[in-house]
Parts: sequence; structure tokens; C-alpha cells
Amino acid sequence: MRFQNLDLNLLAALDKLIRLQSVSRAADELSITQSAMSNALNRLRLYFDDPLLVQVGRRMELTPRAEALAERVRDILVRIEAAVATPLDFDPRTTSRTIALMVSDYSLATVVPPFVRRIAHAAPGMKLTIKPQRNYPGLQLERGDTDLLIAPRLYSSPDHPSEGLLADPMVCVMDAANPLARGMNLAGFAAAQHVGMEPPVSGESYAARLMRDAGVTISVAVTTFSFQSLPDLVRGTDRIALVQKRLAERMAREGGGLALVTPPIPLQPLEQVIQWHSMRDSDPALIWLRAELQASV
Repeated sequence: MRFQNLDLNLLAALDKLIRLQSVSRAADELSITQSAMSNALNRLRLYFDDPLLVQVGRRMELTPRAEALAERVRDILVRIEAAVATPLDFDPRTTSRTIALMVSDYSLATVVPPFVRRIAHAAPGMKLTIKPQRNYPGLQLERGDTDLLIAPRLYSSPDHPSEGLLADPMVCVMDAANPLARGMNLAGFAAAQHVGMEPPVSGESYAARLMRDAGVTISVAVTTFSFQSLPDLVRGTDRIALVQKRLAERMAREGGGLALVTPPIPLQPLEQVIQWHSMRDSDPALIWLRAELQASV
């Protein structure tokens, strides 16, 4: 199919070339030969009258024209997929679709396990690809990198539909022998050493944002990239970790010797939402999966 003398099949090649900045890797992604991808790149260069990718040392880099095309091409492909490639009928018992789900470390430890168990029974042929949440998760919807996103409401995109999934209050997690487990107050909370989680993709954790918004300064003695490591980093010490209650309760169940204590100041619960691309609003598989996620909470 052509549009204004451009073979639309070349858009998929252009998208891969822009995102991977490698002819060989783009060819592998599209399951074509490197020679065929090189030919596609030459045709694209002729059409746009621009080299698009140029060799700089041992790497290939995008030209300004290619950078300007990146988001536009991705948006076109997402829209084509939503309009043409999405099946209108859906039966969870017989589907073999692959669904990408982008989640945080927190969601992976709390909501995702019961959701995966439900899908294993209700849609045994469905394949789930669980991806780590990145900075600006709404951008991953724009790029078509994920079908569904679970993210804090404050980090979700205002440009795409979403629905609330859960609200999880914050609690202080500490060793059961910590004196603050028997009597928490603001002075003790602020004076204690804390263990904090810093997202691997950089940025500010929800707990750190809450402390900043509350105007409370705490001393963070240890930072970690994973929620899962927090209980072992407070156990046997007088340190505190500020954690979502659902995750904290799982920590307490899986390893003894922990106490969960209400913070000495009011803190907004973490509000998680499910989000999807606006062009996928009528996708019957995503509608069904959203209901399954709600039932997993």
C-alpha cells in the first residue's frame, strides 16, 4: 500500500531503525535479512531526501530529520494497529494474543501475581509480557511499547483514558525490636535513620515525594533499587522504611520480626491506575483484562 508515493511497509522499517539505530538489529526485529533492511533504508533516504541514520565512529546516530519523524511515525503505526490489526472478537478461552503489561516493582510484588494466576485459568493460551516501568510511563503508551500500564495516578498521562485500580496507605516498616514500634511520634520518626527506595530509572520515589510535600526532612542512611530488599535492610536495625501497606504486609508475612506502624503524620495513599492508549479504548481484550485486574486487587 502506498500513500503519496511512500510504501507504508517502509514505515515499520523506519520505526525500527529510529528506535534501534542499527540496521542489523532492526532487521532481526522484523525478521528480514540485513540486505533487505539496508535496501529499505536506502529507499527511505531517497523519499525523505535525508540520510536519516549516519555513521559516527562505531555507532549510527539519527539526523535531526529522523528525530523529528520518530514520534509521528510511532503514532501512525499505533493508530494503524488499533484500527486494523486488533481483532474485533475476543474469547479468553481460545485467544493466543500476546499482551504487554508495564508495571512498577511495587505492582509486580502485589497486584501482578494474583492477576497472572487468574489469566492462567481463564485464558490459558494468552501470553503476557511484563515490562518494567520507566520514567514518563505515559510515553510508553504513545510509542506502543505496552498495551496496559499500571502506574501512580500522578505519573499517568492526561492524554489517554485511565481507571482507578487501588489506593494503598503508607506504613512504617521496622524491626519488631525497634523502640519506635512501641511508640511512634514525629520527633522519633524524623530523628531515625531511614531506608529508601530509589527507582532504577532515576526519578523520585513516592515516599520521598510525600516527605517533600509534608515538609519533613529525614535522614536516609541506605537507598536501594528494589522494594523487595527493604525488609532485610531494616531488620536487625533501628531504621525505618516508609512503604505501601499491601507490600509491607507481604514483607511481614514472608519474613518474621517486622512491625508495621502508622506514620505520625497524615500521608496521601498511593493511588494506582490502569491506563491504555486512547486508540485502544474499544479493544475487547483490553476491556476484559482491565476487569481481570480489578478482580485481582
